[in-house]
Amino acid sequence: MKRTEATRRAEALIEALPYIQRFRGQTFVIKYGGSAMDDDDVVDRLLRDVVFLEAVGINPVLVHGGGKAITGRMREAGIPARFVNGLRVTDAASIRIVEEVLDGLLNPRLVHTIAEFGGRARGFSGRTILQANKLPPQQEGKAAPVDIGFVGEITGVDLAEVVATIHQETVPVISPLAGGTDGAVYNVNADIAAGAIAGGLKATKLVYLSDVPGIMRDPSQGDSLIPSVNREMIAKLVKEEILAGGMLPKVESAVGALDAGVGKVHFIDGRIPHSLLLEIFTTSGIGTEIVP
Repeated sequence: MKRTEATRRAEALIEALPYIQRFRGQTFVIKYGGSAMDDDDVVDRLLRDVVFLEAVGINPVLVHGGGKAITGRMREAGIPARFVNGLRVTDAASIRIVEEVLDGLLNPRLVHTIAEFGGRARGFSGRTILQANKLPPQQEGKAAPVDIGFVGEITGVDLAEVVATIHQETVPVISPLAGGTDGAVYNVNADIAAGAIAGGLKATKLVYLSDVPGIMRDPSQGDSLIPSVNREMIAKLVKEEILAGGMLPKVESAVGALDAGVGKVHFIDGRIPHSLLLEIFTTSGIGTEIVP
């Protein structure tokens, strides 16, 4: 290794040092989803970052999505994907597939990969942590309200086992399912699930990793990233319809998490190599932060 390259690497560690010192012993909730989950190399890089966080004394909690994998499995079963107001219509056959993909395939795979990288992880079905009621029929435009099936609205969290796992220096890996008061299992929005868990844990940071760079004034313009926003700016962006579509539930859950005591929320592009470490351990960061 050339001396200049070695020096750069040492300087990167020195830059990270004050952040490691500041955040040691604190909890970060990380939500991972979008098309970034479709690339095994991208997933591996993210999970190495998670193992790094745990190794330097930070407590990561991973909440994962799985929408595209669910859509693919439903297609194989001959069930067309249908969405109302961005929510997946989930009938009895669909919720079985959702459980199979999230709890039977993706969650164990993430836990296993973390272990391969020298970390420790424990998988949780969200139905043991999140409580929910069935969402009422959804109105879309002028059409009649639609019963979207086994889709839930989170009403409570039980984080005792998650906290115990954190104290064991083990990474909780949680799927976005919820147990209903009626005994049913409900599919819940993973962004909202992460926000509820982060709020319940009073996490120092809630980090959303997806396939977008952050909050952008114009998604077609790569240089329109907004590096930092607060509640007042968010309200203005919603009014201007700059915040809309799939970004809206992310931002709404982020604001709810801040209201519940989360220190700061970050939106970053999970496809960028080591984006999680770049956002947390460098001065400039790479995404959008939401501050109280």
